[in-house]
Amino acid sequence: MQPSQRAIVWFDEVTKKDIPLVGGKGANLGEMTNARIPVPPGFIVTADAYFDFLKRSRLVDKILHLLKPLDPGDSKQLQKIAAEIKELILSPAMPPDIASQIKQAYAKLGGGLVAVRSSATAEDLPEASFAGQQRTFLNVLGEEKVVAAVQGCWASLFEPRAIFYRQQQGFDHIKVGLAVPVQKMVASQTSGVMFTLEPVTSDKSKIIIEAVFGLGEAIVSGEVTPDLYIIDKDKLTINTKKIGKQEWQLVRNLSDDDKETNIKEPLPPSIQSQQKLADDDITKLAKLGKLLEDHYQFPQDIEWAKEDKKLFIVQTRPVTTIKTEAAVEVRPEIKAAVLLSGAPASPGMASGPVKIVDDTSRIDRVEKGDILVTEMTTPDFVPAMKRAVAIITDRGGRTAHAAIVSRELGIPCVVGAEKATTTLKDGQIVTVDGSSGKVYEGKVARAKMSLITDILKEELKTKTKVYVNLAQPELAETVAKRNVDGVGLLRAEFMIAQIGEHPSYMISQGRGDEFVDKLYQGINTFAQAFDPRPVVYRTNDFKTNEYRQLKGGKKYEAIEENPMIGYRGASRYITDTDVFKMEIEAIKRVRQEHKNLWVMIPFVRTINELAQTKQLMEAQGLGRSRDFKLWMMVEVPSNIFLIDKFIEVGIDGISIGSNDLTQLILGIDRDSEKLASIFDERNEAVLIALERAIKVTKSMGVTSSICGQAPSVYPELTEKLVEWGITSVSISPDMIGKTREIIAKAEAKLND
Repeated sequence: MQPSQRAIVWFDEVTKKDIPLVGGKGANLGEMTNARIPVPPGFIVTADAYFDFLKRSRLVDKILHLLKPLDPGDSKQLQKIAAEIKELILSPAMPPDIASQIKQAYAKLGGGLVAVRSSATAEDLPEASFAGQQRTFLNVLGEEKVVAAVQGCWASLFEPRAIFYRQQQGFDHIKVGLAVPVQKMVASQTSGVMFTLEPVTSDKSKIIIEAVFGLGEAIVSGEVTPDLYIIDKDKLTINTKKIGKQEWQLVRNLSDDDKETNIKEPLPPSIQSQQKLADDDITKLAKLGKLLEDHYQFPQDIEWAKEDKKLFIVQTRPVTTIKTEAAVEVRPEIKAAVLLSGAPASPGMASGPVKIVDDTSRIDRVEKGDILVTEMTTPDFVPAMKRAVAIITDRGGRTAHAAIVSRELGIPCVVGAEKATTTLKDGQIVTVDGSSGKVYEGKVARAKMSLITDILKEELKTKTKVYVNLAQPELAETVAKRNVDGVGLLRAEFMIAQIGEHPSYMISQGRGDEFVDKLYQGINTFAQAFDPRPVVYRTNDFKTNEYRQLKGGKKYEAIEENPMIGYRGASRYITDTDVFKMEIEAIKRVRQEHKNLWVMIPFVRTINELAQTKQLMEAQGLGRSRDFKLWMMVEVPSNIFLIDKFIEVGIDGISIGSNDLTQLILGIDRDSEKLASIFDERNEAVLIALERAIKVTKSMGVTSSICGQAPSVYPELTEKLVEWGITSVSISPDMIGKTREIIAKAEAKLND
């Protein structure tokens, strides 16, 4: 190397002026070190060392020769050339003087585990971004391995994606250099992220901290719910603390024979629900966040870690998501082969072995971690669905049973894939992307998610109430702990499916009290968990084909050509009064203990049906009062045309069942995979109906809600509902945070 050039510099020797020498990442580490920010110590192998290596190894002409015929659009050729250039860089021994300086610096650092990272730079392109294109080596131990890792970083300057980027940008491949920061690894007991503004609404008066036990990658992957701390930036007081239960932590994998950098380690039950970071540390961290924001004169996105009793800042970068207008989320492209496509029914991504179930008698085959594949699910499938990590069905649209239950359980689901049961094989490893409706071959690595979790969005305050749709009693307690205003739709059908016997069959055996008791227990679980927040129970809306599946059902239920518009809802209550009276009795028993239980009547075709149902309830001692509200589902077109007359019968609220309403307005079977693409609540005819229902109820002093799948799928629809004056929105639990965010923004627009 030239006498004026240096192969090694220490963090405290560089600043942002040294980007050509140490790259953006290296300069940033120097800036923080010099600003007295506690950064894990380290040194940087400079870009000069890289250029010197190329020169002394006589590689420049060879690299240019290989690059000459490159067509970046030819993926196979790009991969081949990249591999050949990387081999050129990895083959020669590192110049002894550079290798010696790296080893000496490593020894001076104290040895031990280090991270070896890439920091690309170009002297005449200081603003160019090369982020994420080169390699990082973690848990590197020993001087020889550190030297090898540095050379590995140099070689990664010619990864296919890096070559492609430079070619597209018109950058000279040989003029782009690479510096390599080598930094002490922090064996973090606690780690996380910090934002020096509230990134959902860009509120600059707050600092947001998320914390987990172990390594912070668990937050990035979205697999662990972190603690959330919201701090007042000026006063440095902690305004909000949300403690997330953590069953396992990520730790460094020190085994040589395993490719996994990090491994999961179970946490003892005694600490799973503990606060991850003490209040004093939260305040100290917030102070560091303020220092960094002041230093860079811009809100920062910061990664931090705590080892023993010391806090470290691992990385900081400017917040790139400051919102001035609604941003469109860009999903990273997945390269794996697509095996199947269907309708996206429940968001998320999960991988596992396929388990094909062709009949409910075989649901025991599904084990924890399997991908359940079936023609179509029914309530009998629920136990298996709870064990599965994802679900694929041949039939059905996004309002089908599989979609609704998957959203409630928070697992990915693709419906209407048509040939899943015949294309896929038992035991085959696939990845289900419920957000795009695609099923990929093999295990696809989960794309890094936003570091801001839904918990933060849930903390937003809105005038419009956010309710949840629920059916599974075991989820009641968990969901009740979240920032929701109550249950806007408690489905009876899943509880009755768990009872497993037709109510008329149980009456015939003199076991009506048993039915009442079991239904009471199911409903009571929800009322107790959410008390004093309202729980709106939709009376049983089983259709004849579903009733026939219950024990004894075939004796009491006729076979209907189209059960969806058959003997169901209010028509059934005023005809089969004995069964409805049992349901009323279970409701009354719950209300003796929990006055927060309200009732909603589904599928009311005529004004007379509503009046008769209401009279029947009142005769059984269940009438409207100050603490008992009666709602009606609006899901039949007649409800829209005659909404004022239905309200005049005497109800306290409506809830729009957008699934059935869309089906009946557009004349589309909502479970048809063939017509799934045109089943859309944003259709003009449906929007006119929704607007009328909301505006008329508002003018008559009655509350309005919506409990179909639409608000969980189409955020833009939720914005319109708020604009029209809806009182509440009831959505699946996976959409609580997102819906709060949409409503908060819509309300802010209305107030402007």
